Amino acid sequence: MTTTAAGTQVVHARAPGKINVFLKVGAVRDDGYHELATAFQAVSLSEEVRAQAASDFSVSFSGSVDTSGLATGGTNLAIKAARALARKTGYRGGVHLDIEKNVPIAGGMGGGSADAAATLLACDALWGTNASKDELLAIGAKLGADVPFAITGGTAIGTGRGDQLSPALAKGKFQWVLALAEFGISTPAVYSELDRHRDRHAQDIFPAEVQPTVDANVLLALRAGDPHMLADALHNDLQAPALHLAPGLGSVIQLGEENGALAGIISGSGPTVAFLVADADSALELQVALSASRLRVVRATGPVHGARLING
Repeated sequence: MTTTAAGTQVVHARAPGKINVFLKVGAVRDDGYHELATAFQAVSLSEEVRAQAASDFSVSFSGSVDTSGLATGGTNLAIKAARALARKTGYRGGVHLDIEKNVPIAGGMGGGSADAAATLLACDALWGTNASKDELLAIGAKLGADVPFAITGGTAIGTGRGDQLSPALAKGKFQWVLALAEFGISTPAVYSELDRHRDRHAQDIFPAEVQPTVDANVLLALRAGDPHMLADALHNDLQAPALHLAPGLGSVIQLGEENGALAGIISGSGPTVAFLVADADSALELQVALSASRLRVVRATGPVHGARLING
């Protein structure tokens, strides 16, 4: 916790974006969500949240991405997180959140979930509400399926809606190059397109699994810390519907793989394309090649820690 020149206390928290290195989408559940089996990796592209006490709840944005279209009222996920913690703990005040966004918006990397995760930690410290990690995870799960992982970070397997987490062993660091789109894709729209695809081809494809599982080869690759093994095992059931909604992403994947990427994959529901490379030198070379094609590109490594407080 720091104190401004005006004597106001500010708590700074950070939470990571994520890449789904494996995502299998199962049948629709009774609650309307899909049953998922996914392997998450938290990466070094993070959201920064600074919280200071206020009489009501408000949020402002800065950062390396265009935040002009973001909601600043009660529908904003960070505001929802702060209000949920206040309700849970009986806290009667409010908070102003200043969020520095670096994870693509509507990009399939869980930026909004990272905002919520960092907000929960920051508000808990600011307010002195002393919520346990399990309590924060439970609040997060009600806010969105990716929020619990943004709290825990690292590498994990997610089942249910993706919010039931179990840690996965991962060795070393994986190098990623991320091609960021100039547009977002609605996650519900991608799931709806997947459902339509399955309906259209019901005679030709197997029905969606009731309880999908993560491929054992993914777990072996993560445990070995082997990018070549992981590249062979990358999978995302949402890639085909995302490409149907945004066909130009196919040429982005092709361009990356022609310029040294071991594999490219749509991150989550897209439209961010995540390229796995062999090492840091390969990451730099790919970044240069994609930038020369006028793509907006950043490098990231994973896994990294989940949401945490930052001193100073």
